[in-house]
Amino acid sequence: MTIEPIDLHHFRPRIIASYLVETDDGLALFDCGPTTCLPRLEAELRERGVAFGDIGHLLLSHIHLDHAGAAGAIVRAHPHIQVHVSEIGAPHLVDPERLETSARRLYGDAFDELWGELVPLPAENVHVVGERVLGLDCFPAPGHASHHVCYLHPDGTLLAGDAAGVRIAPGRFVLAPCPPPEFDLEAWLGTIDEIERRAPGRLALIHFGTFDDVEAHLEALRETLARWSERVEDGMDEATFVAAARYDVEQVDGDLADVYERAAPFWHSFRGIERYWRKRRDLATHRP
Repeated sequence: MTIEPIDLHHFRPRIIASYLVETDDGLALFDCGPTTCLPRLEAELRERGVAFGDIGHLLLSHIHLDHAGAAGAIVRAHPHIQVHVSEIGAPHLVDPERLETSARRLYGDAFDELWGELVPLPAENVHVVGERVLGLDCFPAPGHASHHVCYLHPDGTLLAGDAAGVRIAPGRFVLAPCPPPEFDLEAWLGTIDEIERRAPGRLALIHFGTFDDVEAHLEALRETLARWSERVEDGMDEATFVAAARYDVEQVDGDLADVYERAAPFWHSFRGIERYWRKRRDLATHRP
């Protein structure tokens, strides 16, 4: 089975993907999108001759709602499905109250329309990942979020989540999604080094598509991280940052700028990077 994106049509095409994956224990889904996209996910699986009853596992890159929001609703309807997630993320699937509170603070009145219901997962269905999961290599991939992991399939495809950035097929720009509260520049650069060390032949991104120019892609991600982080460190305000980020995308993929912004809003990245630098300054101020 070739690993290809399942378009969940989160208000428009090419915003959020899920992936159907062959494992040592049958079929799994890599990320599942939000609850608002569940009808579309079910319809797309049917198009492929697959039902949730055929799927035994859900591999989660991390617990942000665009990647994992539907996990509880899926398991409520299909309690045989086992969910694999980082040690940091696991408690928030079992009790999503803090996750929902944080997301509602960020999204306000748009939360329900964007993401829908968050359903707690039974603890017995949640499994903390190790170095091997169902025949796939697994490793921590912090930077975008502390609870992020990646899975390397035996066919050479890296199920990258957001650790390899956002790139909307067939586009070429590689965006660094840096939302609050856990963006960490040093950790993300270390994750990119780790991905390169493992030498995948192909990247599977949730936002959006698969890409085989791995070396060039990761270098472009490094460049975006450096440029955007420097702008905020140098004092750029939010409105100017958003305009500059959009300009960056337009110079490479002008007709896709709206799609990029929908998949990874530029204001999210400003706020995540600003918080990162503010925390760094606070630590420096209080260091003995």
